[in-house]
Amino acid sequence: MEQQTPNGANSEHDPEELREWCDALDGILLAWGPQAGRARAVELLDTLLAHARSRKLAWRPEPVTPYLNTIDVDEQPPYPGDLALERRLSAILRWNALAMVVRANAAHGELGGHIASYASAADLFEVGFQHFFHARTPSHGGDLVYFQPHSAPGVYARAYLEGRLPESALQHYRQELVAEGQGLQGLTSYPHPYLMPDFWQFPTGSMGIGPINAIYQARFMRYLAHRNLLETAGRKVWGFFGDGEMDEPESIAALTLAAREKLDNCVFVINCNLQRLDGPVRGNGRIVDELESLFAGAGWNVVKCLWGSEWDALMAHDHGHAITQAFAQTVDGEFQTLSANDGAFNRRTFFNKTPALQALVAHLTDEQIDQLRRGGHDPVKIHAAFAKAAQHRGQPTVVLAKTMKGYGMGSVGQGRMTTHQQKKLDRDDLMAFRERFQLPLTDAEVTQAAFFKPAADSPEMRYLQARRQALGGYLPLRERTAPPVAVPPLESTAAFALHADGKAMSTTMAFVRQLGALLKDSVLGPRVVPIVADEARTFGMANLFRQVGIYAPFGQLYQPEDAESMLFYKEEVSGQILEEGISEAGALSSWTAAATSYSTHGLAMLPFFIYYSMFGFQRVGDLIWAAADQRARGFLVGATSGRTTLGGEGLQHQDGSSHLVASTIPNCRAYDPAFAGELAVIIDHGARQMLEAQVDEFYYVTVTNENVANPSLPADAHAGVLRGMYLLRPGPRLPRRVQLFGSGAIMGEVLQAAEILEREHGVAADVWSITSYTELAREGQAQERLWRQGTQPTVDSWFGRQLAASSGPIIAATDYVRALPEMVRAFVPDGRRFVTLGTDGFGRSDSRAALRAHFEVNAQAIVQASVRVVHEIIVHEADDNRRRHDDDALSMASI
Repeated sequence: MEQQTPNGANSEHDPEELREWCDALDGILLAWGPQAGRARAVELLDTLLAHARSRKLAWRPEPVTPYLNTIDVDEQPPYPGDLALERRLSAILRWNALAMVVRANAAHGELGGHIASYASAADLFEVGFQHFFHARTPSHGGDLVYFQPHSAPGVYARAYLEGRLPESALQHYRQELVAEGQGLQGLTSYPHPYLMPDFWQFPTGSMGIGPINAIYQARFMRYLAHRNLLETAGRKVWGFFGDGEMDEPESIAALTLAAREKLDNCVFVINCNLQRLDGPVRGNGRIVDELESLFAGAGWNVVKCLWGSEWDALMAHDHGHAITQAFAQTVDGEFQTLSANDGAFNRRTFFNKTPALQALVAHLTDEQIDQLRRGGHDPVKIHAAFAKAAQHRGQPTVVLAKTMKGYGMGSVGQGRMTTHQQKKLDRDDLMAFRERFQLPLTDAEVTQAAFFKPAADSPEMRYLQARRQALGGYLPLRERTAPPVAVPPLESTAAFALHADGKAMSTTMAFVRQLGALLKDSVLGPRVVPIVADEARTFGMANLFRQVGIYAPFGQLYQPEDAESMLFYKEEVSGQILEEGISEAGALSSWTAAATSYSTHGLAMLPFFIYYSMFGFQRVGDLIWAAADQRARGFLVGATSGRTTLGGEGLQHQDGSSHLVASTIPNCRAYDPAFAGELAVIIDHGARQMLEAQVDEFYYVTVTNENVANPSLPADAHAGVLRGMYLLRPGPRLPRRVQLFGSGAIMGEVLQAAEILEREHGVAADVWSITSYTELAREGQAQERLWRQGTQPTVDSWFGRQLAASSGPIIAATDYVRALPEMVRAFVPDGRRFVTLGTDGFGRSDSRAALRAHFEVNAQAIVQASVRVVHEIIVHEADDNRRRHDDDALSMASI
């Protein structure tokens, strides 16, 4: 049955009523004026929608808008640049980027590299470089730009024109070692600050890490401003990412944070070339619609830049909305096919779908149809979108820019399924590229893929330099240092730990106490950034809520439930703690922003991210690697560390591998202290290295929640703590002796085992505190390298020297997998037995005692291993004595 209106008319055939509603809306817009009219219309629509919901009408607006540009032609600001000059510059940059990759792969076919991504993003980058990206100056802190990694060749090509990279650097793209051997500079594959510390600011090569880091970077800038540490007004964080990259969970993990905190200093530009590495991003759908729905739903301002200026005239004459309807029925797989073919194909395949479409393009030639650009290739449309994003207030903005992957690469690359892997072009392809972009290159230069650089006084070069001067200088550009920050004397912040005299405490408790003392220092205190995911109370940090507050950009808009308690939850605009909720990835991104502030903001900070150790390197290890690449400086504190300290929690909460993973990161210094004094020395040393000496390293320190008796730490042990080992407890003079290694959570078992060995077995035990197997192994490997090269006659390692004066077998017990102590086996003195005990396997739910017995790292297991190896030595000695006796007897018989 057909739905009837109240007057009996069929609503499907009653357009007059609908027209009246539309006319009413038009009347509001006309009566109130352009700006006020829109605001009033939105208010009325919101009210009407609320009323409809109160009437239980199950209707909501479509999550996406028509497949058109967000900004109408009459809303576009005048273009501020010289389009002709910018077009020529863009062509030169495209060529040099292409030539760089082609030349490298002609010389070494296995080098790889990417052309198609920059071909699609070149105009997006150039509009930013020419008109938006501010460099750091005395009056402007500078914009921060996260570049799409596969487009790195285009950024190199621009730096070459700017005079910041020599031609020899372009000739050594992805050939860093060869270049170094010749005293030249090579170029890394992707943005890597560790490898190019004066150039790249942010590592984005691992897909998904750039977006989440960009959001937390924008948030950290607000944090600095709200704490009156740095003026950040007027600065933007620009993130250029691919549409396929948005499938990574980290890419969208923090979208709601950006909207919730109204980070209008954050702009994402998504290069929607519709293609991933192997094929369409959404062959059977439309990624632009999906992303619009996602970002708008998360609270972002969405600006679509889909169609170039050539479409404007067609749209103006399309009174029946034939083009809009055709777009609505076209999926990305078809759009990709259209981009891979010429104007004649597009006429037959797309514009011949309906008579209305045919009529709209009847006056266009096939060549003119071929030149109907997508919005991401039209600087005028891009500029309008970027300007709207830069001016928008109260929300982060995403620009969805539609492009063609491999734009301009012709039949070999444009829109092809294989375009991402395209690294070699033959002579005809290169010639076609030259003609497509009208490059002033001879046939010989094209064949050789020669780099092209106009004369310094040419209009193009003068324009390029002038635009960057107007924006403060060059980007990307990384600063290496910031004014140093003094660290207070160790005795003033950790005397309680250095002189513990047997006091019982956990290393977590000691850490929080030392952190509190650092926060109180008038110089260093404001630079300390405590970060937790959502476990401050678990780690005993609740007292810091009241001391320094939790950062909240809008303050505390409610009365906390625990307001009457001493440790109430205190949020404030100037709060110092970053409490990130249940998001280790978010907390690590905040830590990275703070840990690299010395470079990005010229302001050194000292972040401490404390978390369950299991959820560090295992869960967000890739983010930690990116932080290492970015030359982070700060502390990662793995709490409830080891596999047996968090007893009842079971498998997924018990960490037995983080120190092993940490050992693989060259600039991460990893320590597993057993006592408060050791921890205090490590934190003090690390802070001085990073803030005073400005060494590009960061520290991973594990702490436990088990109260143990803490000995005082003598001054002469400090060096050993930092180098990885020191003698904690020498054993008595007994005929038999073993060397026991203990760390972190297992040190108590080791000390107990030493007492049992001496009391019940007559075996003396020297107990060594191994604070870092990683430091011992690295120093040993460095010494071994000198020996291999013939620089020194022996492997003279610190580890070996410490053990040289000792005797007996060595038993190492750890709360981590056995592979951790096995790292130093190569440096054990000759002839010494080395037995390792660890927690290999999955964790279990039980008490600490039961778990340590299960993994055979408790005192009884250590005693068992010690007695067993001592017994073997006794047996071997008896056998040796017997053989010597027999040899002596034979000698006498022969006489």
